[in-house]
Amino acid sequence: MIILCRKQSLAHLSGRDNRRHLFGDLMSKNLSVVIPVYNSQDSLPVLLPLLHKELTSITEAFEIILVNDGSHDQSWQEIEKFCQEYKGIRAFDLVRNFGQHNALLCGIRAAKYDIILTMDDDVQHPVNEISSLLKELTPGLDLVYGTPKTEKHKGWRNLSSKLTKWALKVSLHIPYAERVSAFRIFRSSLRDSFKDYSNPYLSIDVLLSWGTTRIGFVEVEHNERKLGKSQYDFRKLLRHASNMILGFSVLPLRIASLLGLMFTLIGFLILMYVLIRYFIHGGAVPGFSFLASTISIFSGIILFVLGIMGEYLARIYINMMSKPTYSIYRQIGG
Repeated sequence: MIILCRKQSLAHLSGRDNRRHLFGDLMSKNLSVVIPVYNSQDSLPVLLPLLHKELTSITEAFEIILVNDGSHDQSWQEIEKFCQEYKGIRAFDLVRNFGQHNALLCGIRAAKYDIILTMDDDVQHPVNEISSLLKELTPGLDLVYGTPKTEKHKGWRNLSSKLTKWALKVSLHIPYAERVSAFRIFRSSLRDSFKDYSNPYLSIDVLLSWGTTRIGFVEVEHNERKLGKSQYDFRKLLRHASNMILGFSVLPLRIASLLGLMFTLIGFLILMYVLIRYFIHGGAVPGFSFLASTISIFSGIILFVLGIMGEYLARIYINMMSKPTYSIYRQIGG
């Protein structure tokens, strides 16, 4: 009987048995997929059926959590249609646009399964690569990133993405920052490390780094964007980079301290030059331009340092006001 079973072809296996034969122990993993949604009325009708079909094939049980981040188009209406058509779909509609990472945090906290996957809503993350991330999430790892073999953004978008990852690496000392992506899978137990986080400024990758160092990477394909346009312009990416630096690092304050020390030394050298010239040549340093330029440099540095300190004080003030990380207007599903 055992020999006959092993010789049995896939044609004789049906439904779930066939899928279990193909995907092995992946079928034993329950998965929550979190997708932040923003102005994606064109891409959702393409992404969601493909995603639902793929998850049905490779998991025992799953849920799709859609978080509408204050879209101005018909994204929520598309979400409602999909929730009526398919089971296992939950959706949250935020009161306004809080930002991609804030919307992600909302969905991550709502996830009910032990494994959570996040992906974008623009169909650039291929759904057939989800199984690659699941296979890579071995017992020895808590977090796996799907690193694109080649990022297929527009030129300025690639540049901005690299700037953000550089900020993540330099300011937060995260050596793997260049391989970070929004296509990630992790164990829900990592949520414990940031369960009390309530600041409106956040980075999901920073929060996840608080909970583990057992991180893996797998190279995946990255589709070209064919539907809609990216909602991340240079200004938003620059703001996200500054949020990471100012919200999770004291590096700017250390730079300000070093600048203050450096220009104190420069000021001391200038004073020595003036004194030496006065005692040797018997006269002061001539020229109004020299004095004006010196004052301008020092004034600029002082204002720069005050600006950095002001940013930190403003964030402390906002945090003291208990400004919400996100706020839910309505939801579909339990």
